[in-house]
Amino acid sequence: MDPQGLCYLNGEWLALAEARISPLDRGFIFGDGVYEVVPVYHRKPFRVAQHLARLARSLGEVRIANPFDRTQWLALIERVVAACDAADQYIYIQVTRGVAKRDFAFPTDVEPTVFVMTTPFQRPSRQQRETGVDAVTREDERWARCDIKSVSLLGAVLARQFAVDNAAQEVVQFREGWLTEGSSSNIWVVKNGTVAGPPRDRRILEGIRYGFIGELCATNSIPFAERRIARAEVAVADELLLTAATREVLPITHLDGRPVGNGRPGPIYSRLSAAYDAAIAAL
Repeated sequence: MDPQGLCYLNGEWLALAEARISPLDRGFIFGDGVYEVVPVYHRKPFRVAQHLARLARSLGEVRIANPFDRTQWLALIERVVAACDAADQYIYIQVTRGVAKRDFAFPTDVEPTVFVMTTPFQRPSRQQRETGVDAVTREDERWARCDIKSVSLLGAVLARQFAVDNAAQEVVQFREGWLTEGSSSNIWVVKNGTVAGPPRDRRILEGIRYGFIGELCATNSIPFAERRIARAEVAVADELLLTAATREVLPITHLDGRPVGNGRPGPIYSRLSAAYDAAIAAL
């Protein structure tokens, strides 16, 4: 991350190293805010309409007024992208309830804090694509509104650290015996050629790639199902996949130290990965 990179904060454009917020900002005190991460390829935001729609939904769920309309958001994103030298970036957007006296109840007459920055990123490596990643299972201990893309991410932080502590790249989480998601990714189960994902309810964050994977399956004649997935099904999956904004689609080839399928990326992954690459190339 370039500390001199341009960022937007509450109406000002300034170097990232110069950005300052009040310690009484409710995002800092309470984690009272939401965020979005928009991948950018060849300087073009990818599925930005869907990201902005999810941002608007998250803001509505926590009752923070959306500070900008779609045109204004797009203009902010365009300027941040143009200020970065990298062709591939990810845009980080955060909106908090604003600065107020510390009190759990919503303050009145407070302007939201708006922060936008960009960071260059590398697409998944050839090794990750060809050998896959390792994951470990874990009970999902997060709150009951995972559908809101909240900046209150301690549960996700602890989940990812659990993976790191176990020499893995991601967790596969379960709540009461049913698959939910990773620490920062959606998880997919492939069995007999069908791709299945957990229901888009309050127990998971509907990743922008969730709808995209459904579209790729439809256009590539891959059967797709949205349904509850028991832990026992995950254990005998032919393939496991993860999707996320900056990790795109990757195969999970080992789970809890045991191979998934034959321990190599499978044919469904290969087809989805190729289709994903083609969508990016079409930009």
